[in-house]
Amino acid sequence: MKKIGVFTSGGDSPGMNACLRAVVRGALYYGIEVYGIHRGYRGMIENDIHKMTSRDVSNIIQRGGTILKTARSQRFMTKEGREKAYQNLKNLEIDGLIAIGGNGTLTGMKAFSEEHKIPFVGAPGTIDNDLNGTDYTIGFDTAINTALEAIDKIRDTADSLERGFFIEVMGRHCGDIALLTGIGGGAEIVMLPEIVDDLDEIVESITQMLANKKTSLIVVVAEGDELGNAEELGEKVKEKIPKFKFRVTNLGHIQRGGSPTAADRVLASQLGLGAVEGLLSGKTNVMVGQLKRKLVYTSIDECLKPRKIDNELIRMLRILSI
Repeated sequence: MKKIGVFTSGGDSPGMNACLRAVVRGALYYGIEVYGIHRGYRGMIENDIHKMTSRDVSNIIQRGGTILKTARSQRFMTKEGREKAYQNLKNLEIDGLIAIGGNGTLTGMKAFSEEHKIPFVGAPGTIDNDLNGTDYTIGFDTAINTALEAIDKIRDTADSLERGFFIEVMGRHCGDIALLTGIGGGAEIVMLPEIVDDLDEIVESITQMLANKKTSLIVVVAEGDELGNAEELGEKVKEKIPKFKFRVTNLGHIQRGGSPTAADRVLASQLGLGAVEGLLSGKTNVMVGQLKRKLVYTSIDECLKPRKIDNELIRMLRILSI
């Protein structure tokens, strides 16, 4: 293997640049040429690809987002689009790929690799923490710390004005952001897509808290909760508890941005180098991850299975939120 390509795809996450830096410098250390593919699969089809040097990744480890940019590509979902992408890679004599992204990125890369027999290793770049094969994904730690900082500030206002807040965080299919920020922020209730919630039980819990002289409360809602988003839930609860004031805050895309935490920088660096070394050792159709502080390679099929929520954390949350 003499040449590899690297790209970032899907939603951006803090630490993608740190991972990219590790890929480029790790490959160069082993005497491998590295080609950066701009805007993910779209750039692969449009041949927006350039050779990278060590200097290209200088002073980026602390930056959020991705210097290679990211985009979604409808054309890559077609066989013709994937064929065009493959021909561009073939013309550059690229022997393997490293894909930094989430489940959509890895799903696309799996289909591409199976069609054109090009080796690849994925690195889990997504704030959602929704992939198996790693304890934490790149960007998750930064996202929960960003959300937690916001919740702490909202808690001050909730306490001062004696109000309840419904706070929506990201996590359409995985509630890890909501769960960990809920625990860290001392939330009274956390609503997750993995657990079927009952509106009447939530109303009863809040009513009991208020009867127990609680004067403020925080409800953290994952955007994928089956009862609706924070705005919808807030309105439903207001109707049933009209004497208590509720407000709604959607933290939105601030969770994706910002300088990565130390934990994300280190994890991204480890996984970036691990992706290079995995590719060079003959691994393909796998994702590099870290389980119990050990570097592991897991098949893409296994990584894409629904991730199970940590029931022990849920048990602890319920005990501590009384």
